[in-house]
Amino acid sequence: MRKVAILIFDEVEVLDFCGPFEVFAVTGARTEEKPFEVFTVAEVGLPITARNGLSVNPTFTFANCPQADILIIPGGYGTRPLMHNQTVLDWIKAQTTNAEIVMSVCTGALLLAKIGLLDGLSATTHWGALDLLRDVAPKTTVKPDMRFVDNGRILLSAGISAGIDLSFYIVTRLLGKDIAQETARWMEYDWKEL
Repeated sequence: MRKVAILIFDEVEVLDFCGPFEVFAVTGARTEEKPFEVFTVAEVGLPITARNGLSVNPTFTFANCPQADILIIPGGYGTRPLMHNQTVLDWIKAQTTNAEIVMSVCTGALLLAKIGLLDGLSATTHWGALDLLRDVAPKTTVKPDMRFVDNGRILLSAGISAGIDLSFYIVTRLLGKDIAQETARWMEYDWKEL
């Protein structure tokens, strides 16, 4: 069972983390096979306030979070102050060292760029943050017209709902198209393989 850790923080975009959470959490639900253990993690164990006031309790903190097989870094306005939070950046860097897959949604790409993880790679983010990504990641090829970018181990999606599509893409890559389609049917999500 792969561990899927999703970073959450104040002003995280709700669908950026909830969309991938749902995809990975319900994969295999119909057959009761659970290929993923999905959990949230925050710097400390207090509730975070996501965009538009949603309060969320993290499952783990940085201090007790298991090593992720799949690390998801969502976006939202909260990524801007996190770009200057060395504790967060150090935790992301430590987790990415041994993660099988590192995935960002929306402006989560800014945090990956800030730790140098995108140097020499291609990337995308929300259309409203493309220039900021170019500034933060001058050694990265920004792909403004891509819904998501696959660099092998590092995958990035554009804004918000693109993270759901990237999650299905990862399920397809790891478990096959049939499992991804079954998950989409379970969710009643109109998924089109890109």
